[in-house]
Amino acid sequence: MCAENKSMMTFEDIDITQLLPQRAPFIMVDALTHFDEVITRTQLHVKADNIFVRNGEFTESGIMENMAQTCAARMGYINKHLCSGSVKVGFIGSIKDLVFEKLPKVGDTLNTTIEVVNEVFAVTLVNAKVEVGDDTIASCEMKIAITDMESQ
Repeated sequence: MCAENKSMMTFEDIDITQLLPQRAPFIMVDALTHFDEVITRTQLHVKADNIFVRNGEFTESGIMENMAQTCAARMGYINKHLCSGSVKVGFIGSIKDLVFEKLPKVGDTLNTTIEVVNEVFAVTLVNAKVEVGDDTIASCEMKIAITDMESQ
């Protein structure tokens, strides 16, 4: 990992769109809330106009995209703020042991945590967990691969 940038920037100062290759209306994280070498956390407030909301609930596809974009926010933060580079495009290599306990509703706030299990070259294996309040609503193991292609 690159040397840490010594600026006094806080997570609240970071525009999440600067960390992600995705663009509206496909952004499924609102804010980066925590980063260290192992754990990254994001938040998403579910709004009625979100493209993954159906019948007042945030769908399974939206939850999976939220987990993947939490991984993207991690890599975007590393590339942009720790390494002074550019955001790279990545993709989901695999998903294992995916469990949905319940679907969040419009107005809920998702707190998503990824824990890095292993990182080899451009492939990262993480355990992902999505919570609403004290309830875990989804979890999985996800493998993410990062390309050399820069985000537009």
